[in-house]
Amino acid sequence: MKKNGKVIVSCAITGSIHTPSMSPYLPVTPDKIAAQAIGAAEAGAAVVHLHARDPETGRPSPSSEIFADFLPRIREASDAIVNITTGGGLGMRIDERLAAALWARPELASMSMGSFNFNISGAAARVPSFRHDWERPYLESTRGFVMSNTFVQIEAAMRRLGAVGTRFEFECYDVGHLYNLAHCIDRGLVEPPFFVQAIFGILGGIGPEPENLMHMKATADRLFGDDYLLSVLAAGRHQMPFVTMSAILGGNVRVGLEDRLFLSKGELARTSAEQVTKIRRILSELSIETASPDEARAMLGTKGAANVAF
Repeated sequence: MKKNGKVIVSCAITGSIHTPSMSPYLPVTPDKIAAQAIGAAEAGAAVVHLHARDPETGRPSPSSEIFADFLPRIREASDAIVNITTGGGLGMRIDERLAAALWARPELASMSMGSFNFNISGAAARVPSFRHDWERPYLESTRGFVMSNTFVQIEAAMRRLGAVGTRFEFECYDVGHLYNLAHCIDRGLVEPPFFVQAIFGILGGIGPEPENLMHMKATADRLFGDDYLLSVLAAGRHQMPFVTMSAILGGNVRVGLEDRLFLSKGELARTSAEQVTKIRRILSELSIETASPDEARAMLGTKGAANVAF
């Protein structure tokens, strides 16, 4: 695993899991998504990970037009690396999921490294009432939902986005996803450095136990050697302990309202920037430095902000 003594802080601004009724602070309009992304960058995030939402209902949207309403503002107001989802929202077709990234040609795009059961239905029981009629069915439907990213879909996305110089954040929800990435590497579909995002705590993926993080790291070390950078995110209350553990192990971290709505027990985060500030304070106390956007660009081998299409 590559180490340069500094930690890349990624921040996921809105995602497609949480619904508007879960927190009044979840950004859903282009104005609020832009503001929160810029705020996270100002707080020290080197990478901002972005989804789009229907501004009226807050439902996840694949619309390139909505992305176009906030991406230029983020680029103009910050130097952060923009990382656009190719996971989109639950139930989107692969062409919908890729549309915004293919239009924007970002420095980074997320890439889920396999299909798996993705169950967030339990969240519905914790919401007293919903503001929009799509929210409860959206959550409860995941009891029968498979997050699809087959080898055919992965290869097509890698080839199409790789052709415009976009690099990937390889999202690995379980150990098998690391082997899927190794298979793609063996086929010459992607080149190092590999930015591996290990994800813990989603029902259907690997569980949020520290031993699992150690196992994921040991497996990635064996498969990728010095050709990869580990990053970690964990869902809900596991967020801060897991990302801190990643940094202690020499890895990188991801925070943001996509992954957790709270700043601490019982206290909703008002912005993703609050979580960035918190993890940077923790890392500072541990004498761990965080990378600037340009340092992160060098670590990840991205094409640079001047070469995107927005």
